[in-house]
Amino acid sequence: MKKKQIAILGSTGSIGTQALEVIAEHADLYEVYCLTANNKVELLAQQAHQFKPATIVIANEQRYDELKSLMSDLPDVKVYAGRQAVDEIVEAQPIDMVLTAMVGFAGLSPTIHAIKAKKAIALANKETLVVAGELILQLAQEYHTPILPVDSEHSAIFQSLVGEDDNPIEKILLTASGGPFRNFTMEQLQTVTKADALRHPTWDMGAKITIDSASMMNKGFEVIEAKWLFGVEANKIQVLVHPQSIVHSAVQFHDGAVKAQLGVPDMRLPIQYAFSFPQRLPLSGDRLDLFTSRSLEFFEPDLKKFRCLALAFEAINKGGNMPCIVNAANEIVNRAFLEDRCGFLQMADIIAETMQRATFSRNPDYDVYIQTDAEARRIASELLAVSC
Repeated sequence: MKKKQIAILGSTGSIGTQALEVIAEHADLYEVYCLTANNKVELLAQQAHQFKPATIVIANEQRYDELKSLMSDLPDVKVYAGRQAVDEIVEAQPIDMVLTAMVGFAGLSPTIHAIKAKKAIALANKETLVVAGELILQLAQEYHTPILPVDSEHSAIFQSLVGEDDNPIEKILLTASGGPFRNFTMEQLQTVTKADALRHPTWDMGAKITIDSASMMNKGFEVIEAKWLFGVEANKIQVLVHPQSIVHSAVQFHDGAVKAQLGVPDMRLPIQYAFSFPQRLPLSGDRLDLFTSRSLEFFEPDLKKFRCLALAFEAINKGGNMPCIVNAANEIVNRAFLEDRCGFLQMADIIAETMQRATFSRNPDYDVYIQTDAEARRIASELLAVSC
């Protein structure tokens, strides 16, 4: 059997490294064709030495010489640099599937290139659908390109829908751990630090998504993503805070039945399911023991305390390029918080003000998304300089 050739965009991040673990466990089925990273040249070179892909790309062109030197003993592995190289490499003929695990807006362009090249998409970059969900779904339909969700919540919804054909969805139940600040008061949130926010109680993720989880903006983005992936309006998507992170999400059908996917917190499972769908392959690791998981709790999110989630709902209801504005502003304040240039609660204030000031477009195209992203980043940066 021909091995499935996989390109991993963002191979040095949390999703990328776990995807490589899946590939290593099923080396008889999968092969790495390409690996890309933004800055981590040492880890990218280590991965390339282990998996020996045809190509590797470092998006930061200033790190090219360093990477080239580290790869001097493997001349058969082609080394490229730059964001355009990332766009071009996903079009390579041998690639069967592209795992989009890049962080942020940067994932949009290569995903579009991969779709147009008719590569199956394992989607881990949620910002792609947040920013341009309607465009991405139109392109996927036009080029007959499957999009398979990798986020644990969306994979759970996808798994719950398998075999249901066109049975109407009454409600999507999107679970959230609540992050490290679930039980904090507003007063306590005034003084939390990045070190506090990075101590996620359940998941081991990259810094950006961990901060988004602490603010619950990540869950807001997942609501937007779910709308596009499953064709369900925001008023039919309910967020449930579920501290145990055992129920990864669920679907309620119009007869009242609820189907959920449960399991231990392990991102390798949704990654592998996207690779192997519709088959299920064996996977090493812990198994869910319901005898020891004695309680499964669910709470409504506090939208006043976690204002970012409320802003995401506002953006999806407004439509157009508003989610793009929110994403751009969030990327600016998220980085500022990680660099101690912004307070935790101030992030939502700046995002909300950017939503008011940025140019709204009801029917954006790709060029408008690019302009919107640049404008919103500029506005958020200016507000940041004044207020933080």
